[in-house]
Amino acid sequence: MSPKSAAVLLFFFVTVMAKAQIDTAKIKSYADQVMVRINLDTNIEKYVYTEGPEDKAIETSYTINNKTRASVSIDYRIISATVSFTPNFLPGNNDDELKGSSSYADFRFRFFPKKFIQTVYYKNVKGFYMENMKDFFPEWREGVDPYLQFPDLRIQSFGGSTAYVMKNDFSLKSIYTQGEWQKESRGSWVPFVDYDLSIFRDILNGQKSKETQYSFGANMGYFYNWVLGAKKRVNISPNVSLGLGGMFSSSWDIRGDGTKFNKENTQYLTIRFATGLHIGYNTDRILFGGKFNVNASAYNEKGDQSVQNNNLYGLLYIGYRFPPPKVVERNYDKIQKKIPVL
Repeated sequence: MSPKSAAVLLFFFVTVMAKAQIDTAKIKSYADQVMVRINLDTNIEKYVYTEGPEDKAIETSYTINNKTRASVSIDYRIISATVSFTPNFLPGNNDDELKGSSSYADFRFRFFPKKFIQTVYYKNVKGFYMENMKDFFPEWREGVDPYLQFPDLRIQSFGGSTAYVMKNDFSLKSIYTQGEWQKESRGSWVPFVDYDLSIFRDILNGQKSKETQYSFGANMGYFYNWVLGAKKRVNISPNVSLGLGGMFSSSWDIRGDGTKFNKENTQYLTIRFATGLHIGYNTDRILFGGKFNVNASAYNEKGDQSVQNNNLYGLLYIGYRFPPPKVVERNYDKIQKKIPVL
């Protein structure tokens, strides 16, 4: 998607949602309850490398074999923690013979101090294959011939984001983690910054290589929470955001004795776009719903070369809330005395 198209889409969402806003809203908090959620999503980690002029561009798409991810989330007070993994018994996670073996792990924490949302994460992905084989090998047969595989390509990411909700009586937490529930329809602008350190490692033909990428971005998003039903138990929540950022990359090859050569330092301007839709059902004890999200970033390596990182996924979740065990409540209170922000 071009920046111009994304800007038009953002303007459309904002115009429609702003007209529907209500001046007063109520939020029900479940901070005094422990919430456990089971999530199942289709995670597609994909990198698209484009080379050549726009009318004759050649794209190469690299992705991971694991397509279905499971995760467990636990929320209490202002802390939300999620651990993600990819079980082999789930569909799309065990086609190793043709696509090679992939592994995926993701640890994510969110904190909700007042109107801020702070996220930190660690992600480890290993094992990619070239998805668009037919574009380069016309005789290649899907489901019969193996894909070109990069089993040693590993990407580790350490990062986070800091967001600020500008409107009062709007709960972004009700969309992110369902730790609160919006009782009346309302929307808000949400500016946020994100930052990431990614380490790429690979071995091709016995030659080791490594690249580190530092990236950051400033973004503006709009979120709307449309609450439906006589008991206000259903919500439909679209969102869209645009951003600009920078990336600083350092890459090098590694000799057998550990020395570096072919070192290169580069800087890029990045364009970010994200959109999503959350549909949920909530009671004081049981909650369930689904989400669809698209996150895309792109940067130009040279005048006729670009790289895109597209993350597209759908998610289903079911959760349950219950009073905290006394030991959990007591220990949290002790920690809160030492760290008041909690």
